Amino acid sequence: MIRNYRELTRLEMEQVDKKDTIVLIPLGALEQHGNQAPLGTDDIIAEAMISHLKEELEAVSPDFPMLVFPVIPVGLSTEHKNFCGSVTFRPDTYYHILYDICSCLAHHGFRKVAFLICHGGNAPMVQILSREVRSDLGLYAFYLSSGAFSHPDVKATVSPGNIWDFHGGEMETSMVMAVDPSLVKLETSEAGIPANFTNTRSLKPYGSVSISWMSEDWKTEDGKPIGIGGDPSGATAEKGEIILRTSARELVPGLLDIRDFPIA
Repeated sequence: MIRNYRELTRLEMEQVDKKDTIVLIPLGALEQHGNQAPLGTDDIIAEAMISHLKEELEAVSPDFPMLVFPVIPVGLSTEHKNFCGSVTFRPDTYYHILYDICSCLAHHGFRKVAFLICHGGNAPMVQILSREVRSDLGLYAFYLSSGAFSHPDVKATVSPGNIWDFHGGEMETSMVMAVDPSLVKLETSEAGIPANFTNTRSLKPYGSVSISWMSEDWKTEDGKPIGIGGDPSGATAEKGEIILRTSARELVPGLLDIRDFPIA
C-alpha cells in the first residue's frame, strides 16, 4: 500500500513493515529554469511524478509497500547560483542532510530507501551517499531518474531542430505546463545553446569527454547567458503529460525489482 510518510501517526508508523517497505525520497531543487519556467520546476515535476507513479504502481501491484517522503525542495545547484532566485546547499551540507535522514530511517528499522532524482545535479551526491549508508547503516539506498528523456515517445515530443533540449528546455517546460500552465510564461522564453562547445572536437557539456558546466555556458545566439538548453517555445501541456506518464511507467519495473531485491 502506497502512503504518504508525513500523514501517518506514530502508532501507524510503528505498524509499518520496515523490512519490506520502500521509503521513496524525492529530491528537487530551487533553481533558475530560464525566463519562462518557475524556480520550483524540479519540485513541481517531482510531485507530478509521484502522482503518476502511484497510479502506475497500483495498477500492477495494489499492495505495493511504499511510503512517500516529502519532497526535499533544495538540492545541489552550484551551477545555477549566479542566476537570480537559485538556492543551493553546499556539497557537504547536502550530503549530511541526506545522510541524517537515512540515519533516522535506519534507526527506526527501515532497510530500503529509493531516491527519486528530479534534478540531475543531485545525482553525484546520491551515488556517493548510497554506498556510504549501505556500508555504515545497513540501509539499501537505490536511486531513480525521474525523466525518461531517452525514451522514443519522450524524444518525439521535442520540436524538430531543437537539438540542444536540456535543462529548462522544451521537455521540462512542458512537464510544468501539464501540472499548471499558468506557471509558465512562454512569451518571455529564449533558446539556449552551449556556445563554448558547439565547435569542439569531442569535449561536450555531457558525454565521454566533458567538464562540469555552469549555467553561464548556455547562451542565446547573441551570446547572452541564459542558463538553459534548447528552445522552450514549443512546449505544451499535452507534451508534458506524455513525458510524465511515460517516465512514471518506465520506473515501475525498477521499483518492482527494488521491492524484490534481497537484503542481508
